[in-house]
Amino acid sequence: MTRTHGRTLARSLSIAAVFILPALVVRFAGMNLNPVVALAIYGVAVVAASFLLAWAAEAAQIDVSGGLAIAVLALIAVLPEYAVDLYYAYTAGGNPEYVQYAAANMTGSNRLLMGVGWPVVVLVGLWVARKMSGHKRDSMALDPGNRVELGFLLIAGVIAFVIPATGRIHLVLGVALLAWFGFYLYKMSRGEVEEPDLIGTAAAIGALPTRARRSSVVALFVIAGAVILLCAEPFAESLIGAGTQLGIDQFLLVQWLAPLASEAPEFIIAIIFASRGNGTAAIATLISSKVNQWTLLMGSLPIAYLAGGGGTALVLDGRQIEEVLLTATQTMMGVALILALRFHRYTALALLALFAVQFPITSTEGRLVLCGVYAVLAVVGFVMNRRHLAATLRVPFMPARDVIQPVLTPVK
Repeated sequence: MTRTHGRTLARSLSIAAVFILPALVVRFAGMNLNPVVALAIYGVAVVAASFLLAWAAEAAQIDVSGGLAIAVLALIAVLPEYAVDLYYAYTAGGNPEYVQYAAANMTGSNRLLMGVGWPVVVLVGLWVARKMSGHKRDSMALDPGNRVELGFLLIAGVIAFVIPATGRIHLVLGVALLAWFGFYLYKMSRGEVEEPDLIGTAAAIGALPTRARRSSVVALFVIAGAVILLCAEPFAESLIGAGTQLGIDQFLLVQWLAPLASEAPEFIIAIIFASRGNGTAAIATLISSKVNQWTLLMGSLPIAYLAGGGGTALVLDGRQIEEVLLTATQTMMGVALILALRFHRYTALALLALFAVQFPITSTEGRLVLCGVYAVLAVVGFVMNRRHLAATLRVPFMPARDVIQPVLTPVK
């Protein structure tokens, strides 16, 4: 470990501690703060803890198989989001009013990831590629192994339409999605260990001797996890309280602010990777995050709801059903347009534009029209990439050694 690495690690950990300690003091002292002040204190602590998780997860790639490392990195990076959403679902078991917040958080995090995270990383990656090569590029090629994530996401996305169709997230569906996620992790663990491209603090941790590195990674996981668990409840409650105090729709605040805070480190790291010319790895991490959210997060909600004293299904109202349908159709569009393992500039711009136009839409009719636009673009994508559809559906069940081979289905 070089002196530069040592300074980087010390500086990063010190900055994180500055943002985390006030939240711990307030939490353990039992202080009742103004909701807006509490939101700021706990929010920055969650963001800081998210960075600790992201640094540790990146460094852990040195000791974990390549595919599994991407999956685990994506999972750990969104753990703060899970902690907040599961708190809402658990509380909803005793207070039905919180069902709307669980649904809001889940749909917001999913749409933010695909509507902002995916396109921004791709656009940054294409811009950097143009600067490096001097030639304009209209699309980013994904790794052949990314078809595994797309296959898992496609199947989970189709299954998720059960929710708006039935108006509930049932325990049986939750267990099925959790099992699908477990199978996904198993498939990703079949890859080989690869040398990761680490940057900044993660590189400093990775430069430590083997035992020190592994101990540091475990310690960061434990510390960050503890901070997130301690902050999840007051952060979630302060979101609701701040909405009331500021006169902002609580549903919208929970839907967008909480995911933005908890996923900020993941977005920043992915953008940094893309800005260094490694856009393929950056988008792969965000695709894996989408798989995690659409399987593990959604599947965990009815279990948390049952544990909190609720029944076997979260029953959604009309607004929540519309939000889930909007998220499901967006998912189908995103997957359909990149089935050929090429992420086109226009696909990125379309995802970003459709994400932006949803905010002025406040009526049921408007949300349903937007669902229709997503659905039409999804159908167009599936038709254009039809020769890749069967291969994508098959790939989750194929041996890992066959994934990197061409698996196209001939057009008849």
